[in-house]
Order: sequence, then structure tokens, then C-alpha cells
Amino acid sequence: MTLTEQILAQLPGDALGGLRRTDELWRSLRANTLPVSTVVQESDEWLETVDWDVVICGGTLGILLGAALAQKGWRVALLERGILRGRAQEWNISRNELQVFVELGLLTEEELQKGAIATEFNPVRVSFLGGSEVFARDVLNIGVDPIFLLETLKQKFLQSGGQLFENTPFVGVTVHPNGVQIAGEKTLTARLMLDAMGHFSAVVRQARQGKKPDAVCLVVGSCAKGFPENNSGDLIASFTPLQNQCQYFWEAFPARDGRTTYLFTYLDAEVDRFSLETFFDEYLRLLPDYQKVDLSQLQFQRALFGFFPCYRDSPLQPSWDRILPIGDSSGSQSPLSFGGFGAMVRHLRRLTEGIHEALENDILHRNGLALLQPYQPNLTVTWLFQRAMSVGIDQKIEPNQINELLAIVFQEMQQLGDPILRPFLQDVIQFSPLFQTLLKTGFSHPQTVLKIIPQVGVLTLIDWIKHYTNLMIYSALYPLGKAITPWVNRLPSIQQYYWHCRIQAWKYGSGADYQK
Repeated sequence: MTLTEQILAQLPGDALGGLRRTDELWRSLRANTLPVSTVVQESDEWLETVDWDVVICGGTLGILLGAALAQKGWRVALLERGILRGRAQEWNISRNELQVFVELGLLTEEELQKGAIATEFNPVRVSFLGGSEVFARDVLNIGVDPIFLLETLKQKFLQSGGQLFENTPFVGVTVHPNGVQIAGEKTLTARLMLDAMGHFSAVVRQARQGKKPDAVCLVVGSCAKGFPENNSGDLIASFTPLQNQCQYFWEAFPARDGRTTYLFTYLDAEVDRFSLETFFDEYLRLLPDYQKVDLSQLQFQRALFGFFPCYRDSPLQPSWDRILPIGDSSGSQSPLSFGGFGAMVRHLRRLTEGIHEALENDILHRNGLALLQPYQPNLTVTWLFQRAMSVGIDQKIEPNQINELLAIVFQEMQQLGDPILRPFLQDVIQFSPLFQTLLKTGFSHPQTVLKIIPQVGVLTLIDWIKHYTNLMIYSALYPLGKAITPWVNRLPSIQQYYWHCRIQAWKYGSGADYQK
């Protein structure tokens, strides 16, 4: 019996079986054998009645938007295939990002401070083999209690008139001229359907026609007790050269019931890539060196594992009228991010206000809804960074090349100061900080920078220059958009919607949504 089998077999909830089921999904993705079902159909017939304004499929993160829309007075139903409740695993985020819950009236300040926030720590570290350590404060240093947060939002959703259908899996949907009809144990009709079912939503697979992802982030980890006392975290750390054609990265966060540690890597979805179980073996092999602790001292509470596919054409544009992908379904996170809670929170206000306007003006056709998942150059430019942090299955590079590059880049950002470093650590890319970092790194370490070109490829670099130019353009357009907002607010409401969406695209696409 392997060490992974021994440890996971002791955990509640069939952790080992869950790992192997997820591994089968990862194997099918690499082999490109995942089925593509026709779950979305279209009909020319009009529905006799439309009972809801919005039906959200996928409750775990869908409840965030569901509660916000219900509080605005819309008739909202939410479908969840199981019971809507949070897991024990904390979600890490920065404190300033959580204020949106208070601003939207979803949480009181007391509920946020005394209930939702489970842990708080400082600082967080960035460290790479052979480089000096970089420290930052107040970045992803808050652990949110998902159980409290989701239960509180669930109750407020119900109090606002929302209706929750638990143990109700999504089966299919038919798009009609005046609404959608969602099939399942209970048939629901609505003006708009929001797909919050995640990366492997059947709707998304149909929209993408089974296309393999352009990249994947593979993650394993655990929460355990028995670590030496340490009230700081690691945002990204590496202490090994290339292993198994991958660069291994680590994260670590204090948690209310122990310490959470993750091992993750960026890679492609080639058939010959290793399994999640093999990656968990690697995690357990290296964890003692990483945290300076013997495995026999640890009491494992739960295991964590998964993978996050990324597509260059994200966010996913709507393929049908009256169906909008949100959260991980839309792929509206950078290829460096795990997505999930943080990505949903980042866009919560924008989506709430945008969907509210779309419903008010009945702009529910695919072209109108597409404006709610716009092109964002500040996310697209990160594809170059993802490629620079990964290695092709047959690619040959120096074993410590990625560590050397990242150590240099982060040292330069630290010297430039917090206004440069902190947005990047929160996965927000802005033109001026990026320009300064590239300029300083290029002049100080030209040989290291030149090594990137054969690693990432000339075509990738040319494509990046296009998005980098667009990042500059969006950064110039957003101040103009803010200036004309008073004029926009005097336009007819339908025109306001289009202009508001355009200005929001400039804001988020330039990273101007960053909360200091």
C-alpha cells in the first residue's frame, strides 16, 4: 500500500475513492474521451408561462449571485444537485475583496468580521530556489469559513423570496423565444438561465464541443494538525528544480483547524502527463522538506485535489440566447489562478449590476449577454507567464530556469514597491506595473529574459504583444469611460446598458477594479 493510500484511507468521506474518481476525469480529459451531451436545445415555440426571472444552475457559488439578484427584487430559483452547504476547507482571499458582500447588503459588517472570517494571518511569502525571499502583507491572508458564508447567504436568499431546489441535478434546457425551460425532477421556466456548474458543466462542454484545454493547473494538498507554530503563509514557493517535466509550486495557509498546504503545477493536457494520485505521492514525499516536519507528527484532517482547465478564448461567450455562463463555467479567471471563490467575488458586483440591467431592459439575446463576459486583456496577457512557468511534455530547458526567472522578476517587483508587487500577487495585472517590471528586468537581466523566447515560442510572444497593447489601450480608455459616465446615465436605458458594459470591460480589462 502506498503512502497516499495509507493516509487517504484513514480520512472520512472516502477521500481515496474521491481522488481516483477525479483522476479518471483527468485521464479522460487527457485522452479527449469525455462525452459531449446535447443538453441545450432550441425551439421556435413560445412558452405559455414564465415563472422565474432567473434560474441559477449550480448552487455552491451560484448562491452569491442568487442572493444579490433576489435582494434586487428579481424572482430567482437556484438548482443544486446536492445539499447547498460549504465544505470545511477555508477559502483564502484578501480582506478588501470581501467588502463587496457588505456593499451589496449580503452581509453585515458584524457577520463578516465575526462569522465569515475564520482566520487572519501575515505576512505571505514568495520564495524560489536560489533566490531571496519576498514578503507581502494583507494578500490572500484571510481564511473565509464557507459553511457560515453559504448558510448565511442561503437564508438571506430565501428571505428575499428566492427558492432553492436541493438534490435537483440539471438535466437539460430548451431555449424558447421568450424564455428557457429547464428539465429535471421539476421543470422550471425562466427568462434567463445562469450556468454556475463549473469547469465541467455539460452546457460548457456542449458549447466548446469537447475542445481540450490549452493548459491545466493541477493541485493536491491537505489540511493537517501537528505543524510547528507558524502564523504566516506562502503564496507561491518552490524549492526543487524541474521534476517530471513540471515545475512544482507550493502554497501554505494557517487554518482554524490546522495548516493547509498545496502542491500545484502548470502543464498541458497531453496523454503522457502523470496522474493526480502520482502527484499526491509527490506531495507527501516533499511535504516534510517543505514544512520541516515529519509526516508521523501530522494528523491529517482532509485531503484536497483537483485540476483547473484553462482556455485561451476565455471568458466563454454565450452560445445561445438566454443562457449566460458565470464563475468557473465562463472561465473568467487567469491561467495562473485556481478560479473558484476568488474569481466569483471579484466579478460579483459587475455581474449583479449587469444582469440587473439586462433583465430590466430585456436584453437577453446572446450578443447582449456576451457584453457581460467581455474580453479582458489583463487576463489574456498572463498566458505568457503561464507558459514561462510550465514545460512542454518533450521540451528541454535548464532544470532551474523557471526558478531563476521567477526569483529575478519578484525581486525586481519588490524593489519597485508594493504598488507594483501587490496587484500582481492578487492576480490583477495592470499596464504601468507590468511595464515597469518588464523594463527593469529586461535591463538588469537580459540573458535570463532571452531564455524565455525559445521556451514559450515566438508565436506565443507575438500573440502576447497584441494583448499587451490592448492592455495599454484599455488603461487609457477607462479614465475616459469614468469621465463620460454622467453623460451615459442620461441616455435611454437600453443604450445605458451597452455603455455601462463597455466601461466595465475597460475597468476590469485594465485591472482598474483592484482594491488597495
